[in-house]
Amino acid sequence: MFLTAGAVTASSLGASAQQTEKVFRVGFLTAGANIPEIHSLGDALRELGWVEGKNILWERRYADNHLDRLPELAAELVRLKVDVIMAPGTSAPLAAKRATATIPIVMTGAGDPLESGVVDSLARPGGNVTGVSLMVTELGGKRLELLKELVPHMSRVAVLWNAANPYPAAVFRESERAAQTLGIDVQSLEVRGPDDFAGEFETAKRQPPDALVVVEDPMTMNFRDQIVDFAAACRLPAIYGFRFFVDAGGLMSYGASLSDTSRLAAGYVDKILRGAQPGDLPVEQPTKFELIVNLKTASALGLELPPMIRARVDEVIE
Repeated sequence: MFLTAGAVTASSLGASAQQTEKVFRVGFLTAGANIPEIHSLGDALRELGWVEGKNILWERRYADNHLDRLPELAAELVRLKVDVIMAPGTSAPLAAKRATATIPIVMTGAGDPLESGVVDSLARPGGNVTGVSLMVTELGGKRLELLKELVPHMSRVAVLWNAANPYPAAVFRESERAAQTLGIDVQSLEVRGPDDFAGEFETAKRQPPDALVVVEDPMTMNFRDQIVDFAAACRLPAIYGFRFFVDAGGLMSYGASLSDTSRLAAGYVDKILRGAQPGDLPVEQPTKFELIVNLKTASALGLELPPMIRARVDEVIE
């Protein structure tokens, strides 16, 4: 039987349509609980043509700040045979990597993917992991400089950080080095799990610092309301890593733009679902950093923004 040219064309179009209608499964694995990042990732993917319920389905797994749950959650995504796994932070992509050597894994903001062993190289990751790195530990020093500018009398600062996560540990070390240069004493507030916050808050109340720095990671992000409330109750000027803290009433944040990070991470997923190999895609770092200030909180603390900070602010929340 011979097909006419028109029939061949129609057949080809039909096959093409079937290919474009394939629905991919995208796994999302995080050490924390449900975080706003998942929404910005969804928006960034939508801009690239990937719409939930149409050509992608999300499989979300949250460890709720219990790191011991990550291996089993990663194994669940592997058993579901998802097409790609997106994983924020450092602990989640590490767990995913240990669970599979074949399913592509996209880091959406790993602290130090090299030192932690998530990838062997930034330029040539190899294997099945690539994505976005937040390997900018010098942010610890920049945040102290901003606080010192805002609170000139600051001589003692508390740093709240997740000691179970390699990236906050690196930022804390950098904060200590910067504090020595600035002549500031550092009070370490270490948390390793959800039950540690209350105890560290009490420690800070007994030995009140002049200001507070909160190092970003999935767990501190999930506890942002409690942290912001603690800072307000103690009248502590505080600086955070993500704008979500400022949206919740925190004083100011300085760090990578999450919308920029989500856009970069979504680009990896887009390329992989279209056939690219993760090991061939170099790891990228955020290109946009933003300083955001909550003027209402500054006013409540009796603080006025000095000219240097006013000149650098990217967004003011009234």
